[in-house]
Amino acid sequence: MTVWPGIRRSDTPPWQTGDMSPKGLAISLFSGAGGLDLGVEQAGFQVAAAVEVDLDAADTMEKNFHGLASPVIGEDIREVSTKELMKAAGLHGRERPDLLIGGPPCVAFSKSGFWLDWKREGRDPAAGLLTAYTRVLREARPRALVFENVYALTYRNNQSRPWFDRLLAEVAEADYQFEWAVLNAADYGVPQLRPRVFVVGTRRGEKKPSLPLPTHGGRWERRNTGNPERPHITAREAFKGLRTDPEPSEAVAGQWGHLLPDIPPGSNYLHYTKERGHHDPIFKWRSRYWNFLLKLDPKRPSPVIQARPGPYVGPFHWNNRRLRVPEIRRLFTFPDDFGFVGSRSSVQAQLGNSVPPLLAQRVVERLTQKLSG
Repeated sequence: MTVWPGIRRSDTPPWQTGDMSPKGLAISLFSGAGGLDLGVEQAGFQVAAAVEVDLDAADTMEKNFHGLASPVIGEDIREVSTKELMKAAGLHGRERPDLLIGGPPCVAFSKSGFWLDWKREGRDPAAGLLTAYTRVLREARPRALVFENVYALTYRNNQSRPWFDRLLAEVAEADYQFEWAVLNAADYGVPQLRPRVFVVGTRRGEKKPSLPLPTHGGRWERRNTGNPERPHITAREAFKGLRTDPEPSEAVAGQWGHLLPDIPPGSNYLHYTKERGHHDPIFKWRSRYWNFLLKLDPKRPSPVIQARPGPYVGPFHWNNRRLRVPEIRRLFTFPDDFGFVGSRSSVQAQLGNSVPPLLAQRVVERLTQKLSG
């Protein structure tokens, strides 16, 4: 097991000392490495219990979150009862959590799966994980909720929208009022153009929830978004002052790796097409995915960073290599001292599946303002 630098270790876990914070308690489902959880804690809550089936990610959670009332539950949420969750959070009798958070695995709804008939038709069994979230919501009765997922979940197609509509209906049936929207992380100070759908809710009778207004703005998908008074944070700004060591296999080799140095920052394989004026075109126009041989532009936020990129899937560094873990950590707004457990590919997956903590913090801060009046 590899431990990537930055992990803050504690000699004695809090569930062995009983030393718990009086902050509002949150229960975390589908926790991953804890991006959403970290934002929740930065907004003033304490993540007291977490469920994560990936054991590397569960270890990452345990080694970075010292407010947990018990070890991370490393099981499929469909096999974990709400009673077990409440006990893990240190809640008994009529006690209820203040916040339920979670972002179920998004493979069933991601745009990258639309070419598969069984995914496009909404027959991916993983889609049913949405109902695991609403089951815990209904039984745990938290004061508020935060749900996060890929924005393709909101597409009006057979693959995604019926599940999203069902999720919203089940939230309403559990007696919660809610708001939802697609938020671009770059519009909230994250140096990554990463759109995600958020649903926030409160019990009926509480103040109605709302989502935060953008703090930053700039160009995204042929249009301007966010707050024009503060430009997006660029990749160069994100890397300022960061010193990194070379990592194994960071060179881009193989059939197409030699093409990367000639691609301008911010461009991709289309540099080698007739339409872009290349003297010896190699690729046909739009014959590959947009992130094939994609290179970071230091003057813009990073494009979406994937969990399991192929050998030629970017973004790559403008110095013609793969991004290093400390760089990806910065592009997600994880602190430099936040460490990860697992192989390099496992760490890439943990980061690529994460909610940027700063975005999560902004969402929860706005929700907390509503709850406190």
